[in-house]
Amino acid sequence: MSLDLEIINDIFSIGIYGYGATAVNNDYSGTAFRLSGRMWDAVKANVLENKGKNIWVYDKDKSVFAGVELTGSPAPEIGLEHKIITLHTYAYFKHIGSYNLLKQAGLLMRNELSTKGYETRLPYIEIYGHWTTDETNLETELLIALSPKPAGPL
Repeated sequence: MSLDLEIINDIFSIGIYGYGATAVNNDYSGTAFRLSGRMWDAVKANVLENKGKNIWVYDKDKSVFAGVELTGSPAPEIGLEHKIITLHTYAYFKHIGSYNLLKQAGLLMRNELSTKGYETRLPYIEIYGHWTTDETNLETELLIALSPKPAGPL
């Protein structure tokens, strides 16, 4: 099965506010869910204007960060962490369908990239589109950092 992957050699930069933690016992999604719930509680309690999309970042040392882009003024001192992510070369894939298939989509993405000679690295980012009750229409953008491809012989 081949995915409609895009390889992008342009800067992607995003600043998000939320919370980070370590995925204990490799429970990445459980950790992200807990962090996301905590983040939304703080965003709603403080009436922070935002784009309304969950952004989960998986990074080195089992680090997970769940955040949101704010559209108004920066977050007041309410304890939200600010994380800036910058990718220079990355793979992009838009998954449409159930969130239960995201892990499989991420694995397929990594396998296809490896087959094409790319070396993946962290961070790996999931940007969740706006919620709909029809799981077949859920959209999630998947981005994974790539090491630059080595130049061929001269």
